[in-house]
Amino acid sequence: MTGPLQVLVLGLNYAPESTGIAPYTTGTARFLADAGHDVHVVTGLPHYPQWEVAEGHPRRRSSGRDGAVRLTRVPHPVPRRPSGRSRIAMEAVFAARAAVTRVRRPDVVLAVSPALLGVAAALRWRAPGRTAVGVVVQDLYSRAVVEAGLLSGREARATAALERRLLRGADGVAAIHETFRSSLVRLGVDAGRITTIRNWTHVGRATGDPAALRRAHGWRADEVVALHAGNMGAKQGLENVVEAARLAHARRLPVRFVLLGDGHQRPALAALAGDLPTLQFLAPLPDGEFETALQAADVLVLNERPGIAEMCVPSKLTSYFAAGRPVVAASSPHSAGSAEVAASGAGVQVAPGDPAVLLQAVLDISGDRAVASASGLRGQAFARDVLHERAARAAYVDWVERLAGRPPQPVRPRAAEPAAVGEPA
Repeated sequence: MTGPLQVLVLGLNYAPESTGIAPYTTGTARFLADAGHDVHVVTGLPHYPQWEVAEGHPRRRSSGRDGAVRLTRVPHPVPRRPSGRSRIAMEAVFAARAAVTRVRRPDVVLAVSPALLGVAAALRWRAPGRTAVGVVVQDLYSRAVVEAGLLSGREARATAALERRLLRGADGVAAIHETFRSSLVRLGVDAGRITTIRNWTHVGRATGDPAALRRAHGWRADEVVALHAGNMGAKQGLENVVEAARLAHARRLPVRFVLLGDGHQRPALAALAGDLPTLQFLAPLPDGEFETALQAADVLVLNERPGIAEMCVPSKLTSYFAAGRPVVAASSPHSAGSAEVAASGAGVQVAPGDPAVLLQAVLDISGDRAVASASGLRGQAFARDVLHERAARAAYVDWVERLAGRPPQPVRPRAAEPAAVGEPA
């Protein structure tokens, strides 16, 4: 076998979505295309984290290009208030429509989980010696439905059995963290089929002046700004941040908590907060300004619902570390997020679901400039040395080529092409 591989990627989330799984699915597809392989992505309608289809995208099957990557978007329902069952229904429609998409016979099919049912769609192409299937596990589905309270009892056990069967059917599984690797082995996946490939820091450079951004958003010089960026969903448990802000107000402390982003829980959080002056909501910011906001904050907050332990590695941490600001992680000590903060030395971990503890941690780390500065510098070093894009690029290309049963090919990389993500044909 010589020449480019035909690679098919099945992933519900893709650019222009800029948070969650989408940047990593998008990056992986581009890595493979840059290495000279022929990459076709079948994806869904851009909808995350707002849980509504992005303006300008048709609710029908469409095709387009993202540079050298060919794109096919398939329509599916988008639940306005996502629950376990409504998300499964969305993923089932996506998987069914992805499975019947007409594509060239692939050498390798990559399925990104979640959506878990997309793995079932990928397996329809599997043919030993001809088409290999790899699964990129971004979240542990069977743990997510339990830890986020989406399913329980018989339904949760059935989900774990389905995940086990689907992952065992793949030729290889890429886990984004060593904690995931251990969890996958406990689930029943053969350790020899698991490769750990870390997510990478994908944010760009700050384009503005942090001091000017603080002034623009009303962040005073004499107050501590503790910022949480990203999705506002069930697993984040951001009621804890709202109550920490309420305590700051009651105690007349100079702390402002900022929730930057969107998500299906945002309206409920806003209603809970009311007109609380120590809490501010900000809509998602464009590239460049987002990175500036992270640098303008005094503390970056990772908040997870109590009980969240194995289901995910919070993608926001790759951005937080790159920003060089200290991190307070209100998360389970057994979670991958807490493990990342400890490994990086970028901040502190405290108990989840305790507003007073969160508030005190923000005050403590921001009140010691030497500790705050050292934590931020260690986070930047971790992002540079452990979470660099170069390592992920090489690892994904090598993994896919090994799935195809051959060593890396001397394929000349394509010249860069302009990206037009998701434009209808």
